[in-house]
Amino acid sequence: MSKIKIFSLGGLNENGKNMYIVEVDQDLFVFDAGLKYDNERTLGIDYIIPNFDYLIQNQEHIKGIFLTHGHDSNIGAVPDILMELPKVPVYATKFTMEMLKQDLSEEQLKTANLKEIRPHSKLEFGNLSIFPIGVTHSIPDAVCYVLYTEDGAIVYTGDFVFDSTMMGNYKTDIGKLAYVGKQGVLCLLSESMYAEHLGHTSPNNRVSEFIRDILAKNENRIIATVFPAHIYRIQEIFNEVSKTHRKIVIMGKMLQETIGKAISMHYLMIDTDRIGDLSNLNDKDVVVLISDEKQKPFANLERIMKGFDKYIKLKETDTIFITEPPYEGIEKRLAVVMDEIAKMNVNAVSLSSKKHLLHHASREDLMLMINLMNPKYYFPVKGEYRHQYANAAIAEELGIPKERILLKQNGDVAEFVDGVLTDTLEHVEVDEILIDGKSQGDIGDLVLKDREMLGENGIVILSCTLDRATKQILAGPEILTRGFIFVRDNQDLLEETKQIAQAIIQEHVEEDTKRIDYTKIKMEVREKLGKFFYKETECKPMIITVIQEV
Repeated sequence: MSKIKIFSLGGLNENGKNMYIVEVDQDLFVFDAGLKYDNERTLGIDYIIPNFDYLIQNQEHIKGIFLTHGHDSNIGAVPDILMELPKVPVYATKFTMEMLKQDLSEEQLKTANLKEIRPHSKLEFGNLSIFPIGVTHSIPDAVCYVLYTEDGAIVYTGDFVFDSTMMGNYKTDIGKLAYVGKQGVLCLLSESMYAEHLGHTSPNNRVSEFIRDILAKNENRIIATVFPAHIYRIQEIFNEVSKTHRKIVIMGKMLQETIGKAISMHYLMIDTDRIGDLSNLNDKDVVVLISDEKQKPFANLERIMKGFDKYIKLKETDTIFITEPPYEGIEKRLAVVMDEIAKMNVNAVSLSSKKHLLHHASREDLMLMINLMNPKYYFPVKGEYRHQYANAAIAEELGIPKERILLKQNGDVAEFVDGVLTDTLEHVEVDEILIDGKSQGDIGDLVLKDREMLGENGIVILSCTLDRATKQILAGPEILTRGFIFVRDNQDLLEETKQIAQAIIQEHVEEDTKRIDYTKIKMEVREKLGKFFYKETECKPMIITVIQEV
C-alpha cells in the first residue's frame, strides 16, 4: 500500500497551461506541460506557463513528463522546463514527439531525453507502470495515460471525443478503456471543457459537409484560416478539395512545415499534385490556406485585410472561410474581423460555436468515459471552474458519491492513503511564469504594471544638464512626452511643468553644491509632477527624470 498525491500546477479554473502531478510515495509523474495565451490582459506577453519550482525542488524523484498530444496547451511549457531540467525524460507518441521537436529546435535545445512511445505498450517504473491508450482528438496519436499502482489505476484522459468515424491514428480503443475499468480505477482525471454541452460532441466536430457546401457555392478564390496543429481539419479540407478541380496553396513557413511533416509521416493522406505554389495564388478557383495562431488570433488574416501581405491582395470576388468555431475569449475579436471584412465588400463564412464543436468531450462523452472506467474517485480537470462543476454534476448523476468527487483549484492536493481519500489541507505553491520573446524566466507583475501605465497614460521624460563644478543648470529642464498629451495644444502645461521641475532641482542645488542627492531629486520630481498632472489632466503618466553633469 502507498501514499498517493494528485494535484495540478496549472489547468484548473483556466483554459490551457495544463500540468498535472501524481506522486506515488517518492515517485513523481508529470502529465502534460502546457502553456496558455492571454492576449487581452498581459501586455506584450507571448505566453504563460505554470511555475515549476516544485519540479525543480523534487527533480531527483521525477520519473518523466508524459504528453497526451501535440497542442500548445499540453506541450508548450516543455522547452522552458528542459532549459532548467535537461535530464528529465519526456515521453510522447510519434507525432506528438515531432511537434515537440519542432518547438525544441526553435529554442536550439538538445533532444537526448525524448522517449518515443507507442499506444498500448506498457512502460515499467519498478512496481509502478504506465499504459498509454489511443484516444480521438483533432490531432493524431493522442493518448490517455493509465498509471497502475497497488491501490488501483489512476487515469488521465487528456483531450478526447468518442467518434466512431475517426479511424487509424485517431481511433479510440474502447476495448482497452473498458479493460482498465474492470481492473479497478482509483481516480479518473477527465477533461471538462464541454461538460455543459448536451449530447455527444460527434458529429458536430466534423465539418466535411460544410466545407463541401462552401466549395460548391463559391466558384472563386477561397482563403481559409486553419490551426496548424488541427491535422484532422486540414485532412477534411483536402478530402473535399480533392473531389473538385481546385488546387490548394499553403502559405506560411510553419504551416508548410507542419503539413509537409504530416504528409511524409503518413498522418495526412493527400494527393500532393493538388498542392500548388505562388504562381497559383491568383487562380480563379484556388483554395489558399493561411495559419491562424492562438497566440495572435486572426493576425495573418488581418495583415491581408490591411493590404500588408506580400503575396495576397483581397478581391471582392474572394471568400474568407474561418474553418474553426470560435473558442472562449476570441468571440469579440472574430465579430470585429467579420465586420471589417463585410466593410470591404468581401464574402466571409465562419463556423458557429453552437452548431460546430472542437474535439473535446461533451456531456454524453464524459458519461461514457465514466461508465467505462467506473472510478472510485472522480477529478474534473481542464477548463474553467464552471466547467469542472458541470463535470462533477455529471459524475454525481451517474452515482459517484459527492464526497468522492474532487473539485480543486491549482495547488490543492488530493491525498490517498491505502486507496482512501484523506482529509488534508496541504497546498502546493503555484504561480504563473510570463514569457516575453526570447527573454528567459518570468517577466513579472511589475513589468506588466509599467506596460499598463504606459499604455493607458503615456510617459513624460524630463532631462536636465548641470555644471559639474558649480552644479548650476546649463540646459533644461527639457520635457519629452509620448502618449500623454497633444504637445501643440498644451504648451502652457509643459511650461509650468518645466518651472516646477526647475524649482525642485534649484532648491536641492542651493542646499549643498558638493553632495547632491539625485535620487531624492528624482523622487520629489515624480511626486510633485504626478500630483500636478493628475490635477490638470486626471492622468498619471510614467515620469522619468534624467540629470547629467558636464
